Formats: sequence, structure tokens, C-alpha cells
Amino acid sequence: MGSPKPGHAIRLGEDETLERIRRALGGGIEAPGLRDDAAVLEVPPGVPLIVSVDSVVQGVHVDLALCTPADVGWKAVMGALSDLAAMGAAPVGALVALCVPESDGSGDTTLGIMEGVAEAARAAGCPVVGGDVSAASVLVVSVTVLGTVAGEPGPVRREGARAGDVVLVTGPCGGSAAGLRSLRAGAGAGGAAYRRPLARLAEGTLAREAGAHSMVDVSDGFALDLHRLADASGVGFALADIPVADGATEAEALGGGEDYELVLTMAESHVEGYMLANAVAGLRPPLRVGVVDGDPAVRLLRGNVLPRLGWQHRVG
Repeated sequence: MGSPKPGHAIRLGEDETLERIRRALGGGIEAPGLRDDAAVLEVPPGVPLIVSVDSVVQGVHVDLALCTPADVGWKAVMGALSDLAAMGAAPVGALVALCVPESDGSGDTTLGIMEGVAEAARAAGCPVVGGDVSAASVLVVSVTVLGTVAGEPGPVRREGARAGDVVLVTGPCGGSAAGLRSLRAGAGAGGAAYRRPLARLAEGTLAREAGAHSMVDVSDGFALDLHRLADASGVGFALADIPVADGATEAEALGGGEDYELVLTMAESHVEGYMLANAVAGLRPPLRVGVVDGDPAVRLLRGNVLPRLGWQHRVG
């Protein structure tokens, strides 16, 4: 792990902070070499390495009044891992860059976040192999994940959808947005989907193995992410319905985001085998929601134009 910038050291002391982080990452998921400034990973020859990075920023992605520091760590790891799931990749390791406000002089927030990171890493079988700690004006947790795809077929991309493909989703959407709404209303028991989302790694691997032509995770909103998949593939879509999570509205399912379900397309001839593979693995059955249209101008839900609903950062 790197050193804080001069004049910006966490008051607890870097060495003590890092030792507490190493202890938090115990329990079998810490990779050898975490005491070095770089990690050594071995990837078999010819196996593609899949890399993605994601960040959780206080006030943008998370409200500390509604969740614990451990929830923040969990969300950061699972959000990053969802990008691996969307390509059908298996995790190899993660690096965590943690920027914490200097007001956390006791290190409690830092330790709480890393405990959540450790919980998520263990749940996903993804060792934390390194990272960085620094002070900042606002809390930022940035997670880089590394994954591999062994054998054929290779990684699933967004641009592979074909006319006539079936559009499927691994589960109902809107649960995270509904959970956030519940938390803001003071009903803390209803916020689990917002505080502790799950990356659909097993589902992504099964979809790849079953011959998925394209795939994307629902991070910014089902509608927006499906539009992005269609944009990349140069196709359109016609949806018969949208599966809505319990307690959520259809608007939340379409544009709420942070559900981390997977939207994928595959040939009709592969759907039955994909369904069977999920049943054998004890996973929820994927849900058929529509078909891919060869005309990129066709973007429909129940015969009506589907807007690009979802979260988009305003930058620049």
C-alpha cells in the first residue's frame, strides 16, 4: 500500500492504520504480500485478465447517515465486482484505495470500511491484494478488481447482441432504490438491498458458459444500461415487461440503479440450457423480458418508447 501525501497523513499514524487494516482483512482472504507496495499475481498463459475500477464517494454514491462504514466497504467491493460478473469473469484479486476525512482521527471509520471490504471479499472469494490509504476532504473508496475467463467462450461484451436474441435479466430490479427510499423514511429494516447489494458472479459465469451474446450489469438503471448495451451492439429491443422487486415501483425498477442484476441476450436455442444450469446451481431462474430487434431505432417497453432512465454523473 502506498504512502499518504506529505502533510496529509491520517492522524492515527499510517503504520498503525495499515496494521489494523491487515487484521480486518484476516480470516483467510488476505493474500500473501499485503505488506509490500505491490502484489504478485500469476495468470496462466493465454488467459485474458479482466480489469475494472469503481468508486464510492460520500454524498454521491452513499449517505453515511443511512448506512454504516462497513456497508460502504461492502458496496464498494460488490459494485466493482459486478463489472466482472457482467463479462462472465471470475475474480482474482482486488486493490482498495481509501481516502478518509481527517476528522476520523480514531480510525473507526477506516477500520469499519475495511471490515466491510473484508466481508464482501470473503463472500465473493476475491482476495484483497493491496491498495492505498490517504486523508481527504471527503470519503472516497476506490476498488480495482482483477478477474479471469478461462477457456471458451471468452469474455462477454456489450456489443454482441443479435437480432432475434432473447433479452433476460437475472432478477427483479428496483430493490436498491426502494431500500434507499425506505431508509430515508426512517424504516431501516427495508434498506438491505441498498446497503448490501450482491454482484452476480455465478450468474455471469453461467450466462457466459451458456452462450450469452452480450451482457451488462444494472448499475445505473435497467433502462439506461439496456440502452447502452443496445447502443454498443447497434440493435434495438422490444420488452414485454420489466420485473419489479418487492416494495419497489416500476419507475425505481427502470431507473433506480445499483441493483447489480445482469441483463443479457442469447439465442432462443440456448435459453433452455441456461435456465437448467441456473436450476442445477441453485440460483434463481433468469427472467425473460423481451427480444432484440435488428432496428436500432426500436427501443420499446410494452409498445411504447422506453426513455433512457437512470443515473448519469454530471462531470466537466
